[in-house]
Amino acid sequence: MASPPSPLEGTCKLLSEPVPSDALFERIASEYAALASEYGPRNVLVLKRHPAGLESLTEALASVDATNGSPRSPRVESLPEHASKVLEEYDPTLDRLEYEERIELISLVIDGASRDVPDYLERAASHESFARDVGQLLLEATRQRLRLDDLEATPHDCLAFLYAMNDRFHAELENRGYVERADVIPRTVDLLEADTDGLQTRVTDSIDAVLAVEFEEYRRLDRRYLGALTHDAELVCLGERHASVERTRVEPGRIEDHVDGSLAVEVLETGLESADERIEPPHRAITRFLATGASPSAASADEATEQAPSRARRIRARTAREQGKRVATEIQALRDRHGWTYDDVAVAVPRIERVPETRAQLREAGVPTATIGTPSLAEDPAVNELYAFVTLQCELERGSGRRDLLDAPPSDRDAGDPLDVSLDRLQARVEEFPPDLLESCAGSSVSRSLERWLHRTDLKGRIAREEAWVDAREQYEGIRRVLEIARFVEETDLVGPDWQGLRRMLRRTIQYDAPYVHAVETQPPTGGVTVCAVDDLKYDSREAVFLLDLIDDNYPGEQFLTQLFPTAWLREMATYPAVTDPPRAELTATFSTVAPDSVGDPFETYHAQRSRRRLALASRAAQTQLYCCSYERGAGGLRRTYDESRYLHLVDSTPGLELAAVDSDTTAAIHGETNALEALLAQPHGELERILREASTGGEADLGTTEELFEEIAVVLEDGDIDDDLAEAVRSQFEFAAGEVVRNE
Repeated sequence: MASPPSPLEGTCKLLSEPVPSDALFERIASEYAALASEYGPRNVLVLKRHPAGLESLTEALASVDATNGSPRSPRVESLPEHASKVLEEYDPTLDRLEYEERIELISLVIDGASRDVPDYLERAASHESFARDVGQLLLEATRQRLRLDDLEATPHDCLAFLYAMNDRFHAELENRGYVERADVIPRTVDLLEADTDGLQTRVTDSIDAVLAVEFEEYRRLDRRYLGALTHDAELVCLGERHASVERTRVEPGRIEDHVDGSLAVEVLETGLESADERIEPPHRAITRFLATGASPSAASADEATEQAPSRARRIRARTAREQGKRVATEIQALRDRHGWTYDDVAVAVPRIERVPETRAQLREAGVPTATIGTPSLAEDPAVNELYAFVTLQCELERGSGRRDLLDAPPSDRDAGDPLDVSLDRLQARVEEFPPDLLESCAGSSVSRSLERWLHRTDLKGRIAREEAWVDAREQYEGIRRVLEIARFVEETDLVGPDWQGLRRMLRRTIQYDAPYVHAVETQPPTGGVTVCAVDDLKYDSREAVFLLDLIDDNYPGEQFLTQLFPTAWLREMATYPAVTDPPRAELTATFSTVAPDSVGDPFETYHAQRSRRRLALASRAAQTQLYCCSYERGAGGLRRTYDESRYLHLVDSTPGLELAAVDSDTTAAIHGETNALEALLAQPHGELERILREASTGGEADLGTTEELFEEIAVVLEDGDIDDDLAEAVRSQFEFAAGEVVRNE
């Protein structure tokens, strides 16, 4: 019989609205200092719900002076990390299932399913995102411990099939001694509540107080975990109203509604403290408006006296690529004007998948970036090289008469044959590719054979010499993942411990892998602009923050929760692991930005308001400058239109709030090879256009400056160390501008 949940006993302190990040950290530090003074710093555990922003929080608490001394390393952990350590203490032999291993094992479970696959899932399986969407659904069901036999309502046929597969998958995990990451908190909650083998007593012996921050995001099982952890310790929960995005995805209502009666709730007002005369960011009222719906005109008299409009800056571009260039230019301008470092700037995108492309655009424009993660394996050149090596080893292992493929001239190869493609890839990447290289690397161990290839072809050295340090770091991580898969293949019975088994598992992983599904490091020691998903800014603070892609397709968007099922189905899926049919009363109780008489579709309204909150929480990370960036969206044919987020329009139309346009003709210096080349190529045509424009309006154009500019360009082309192709490109611009060249296309 399962043990009853441990009650939550303690204090819940809620800031009345989201505050600037520095003010939030000060409040957390104040609560921590009080607990550290009473119990000693090493006896106080600080738990944050999500890992993002943990470094910033730790730094803020490390400077706190307690009466017992200044704790240089406060005990700060994310809740998933702490639960993982507790589970490991209970059973050190448990293996956490890695992402690649999960893909292989769950695919085998589904392949061996005894249930008939619903027709809809059969058809949907052909879509590119199907595997990821199913994976995300099952992860969420695991986090919430949704088992098919425990459901009160009858699930949709598709959900019943998927939940049954998930239950079978976890039974298989248990038999093999594995635990997947999504199951760490649910499993640890059971162990702590039952005090299995005295686990609860051992874990809580050194804990006299727990400070639970970001409490507005704690879900049902998270709160049970806190209760089990603090049965003999003081509990202080600190959260913010109007700030829950992740919890409200699966649980409607305000956090105080879920803990009322178990915790003593105290609401803290968030006005300026006269003691330090803190200056609020110029866009503070915009953050407040997005989070709570309160406009400056509704502010109290003492807050609204003679205040300038709350202001953010707006960048509007024609295309997404031009948006990136405009942002890069403005970052350089900020450095020129304020002397800020690149570390003082963050660029946020709606989804983690947009990080690689955005980061590449900034770097092409000469802006160094700090974000390091694990991009999609399919896009990693080093992983593709290793996959080609494995593919050819499979053929050599078969001994199927294709050993002559190494001797065939390139002209005889088939561009559609995987073997020929693999050989072409290796020969293109490895200079002086010897015919016996593949066979000399092969051995009885696939992992050691891969290591021989790395050593004999100097793959890591080639990466270090040819790639930027950020790309090098990520490709090294890709190599590490491939080697881990190879070692797993040699140890598991899921696939054969040979080249065929390794190729099968690599192929599945590459096919189902998504960009940045693993950890993302945004503050490596070398520094640079942070590029991250918008949600990662919740506990961050930068001088300037650029919010990209603020179009209606993203904020709020059209596809909520998942692409796996039609929205009409989701509204009827009461057992889906998210909020799908919120009652109107719960909707308005969850979001103060919703008027009761303005609710159209409850499902869309509910999740659109979550999107609005995402913007609010990201905007408060900016200490000095907030930039709202958008681009035109194609609307068929040649017509294009600005489709800015409805929330930008709301801000723009609210008295007391202002979006100031950023002049695209900035005086910032030109940085980066790409920007310099584009500027050089644009100058001849631009100058001649300026002269014609003056002449057409009856003005007088100063030809002196134009002649000087053209003479300087001519000198550079003749005497400078300029690539011949570039010089020809610049000359062609003069010919186009003068009308001497006409293309017939």
